[in-house]
Amino acid sequence: MSPKTSAAPKGMDSPIVPKILKVMARLNIAAYRATGGRVGGTWRAGSAFRKGVPICLLTTKGRKTGRPRTQPLLYIPDGDRVILVASQGGLPKHPLWYLNLLADPQVTIQVKRDVRRMRARTASSEERAALWPRLVSVYADFDKYQSWTDREIPVVICDPA
Repeated sequence: MSPKTSAAPKGMDSPIVPKILKVMARLNIAAYRATGGRVGGTWRAGSAFRKGVPICLLTTKGRKTGRPRTQPLLYIPDGDRVILVASQGGLPKHPLWYLNLLADPQVTIQVKRDVRRMRARTASSEERAALWPRLVSVYADFDKYQSWTDREIPVVICDPA
């Protein structure tokens, strides 16, 4: 585990934060799907304000319900792979989408209008060490999120199925 080196902004641990994130995600998914990613396909907040970071839609199978669960996520392309970060803004628990893919690694990734079946896995320590600087160079807030939590934020590699 990575030790916490700074405190998250006040209020981030409020029970309302996940609810707000859920509503925002639903709006983002609807806009993304309706426009093929022209709207909702770029994140422009925090360190990505000036130069946006691309967003994909990840669909997992709910580990309890078995129903499809879709989440908009920042990503970086890596050849034919897609790299994701299970940061959840530095909150203390892993995001539900990450727990879902641990239970069933078969996922669907949508980038713009391209939808692909993929197999997700947590990066090894060596892979994470190699990918983390690239992820931070695209979205510096990932380092900030890591400093706010005791858990090591997982990096997820999605390979073509």
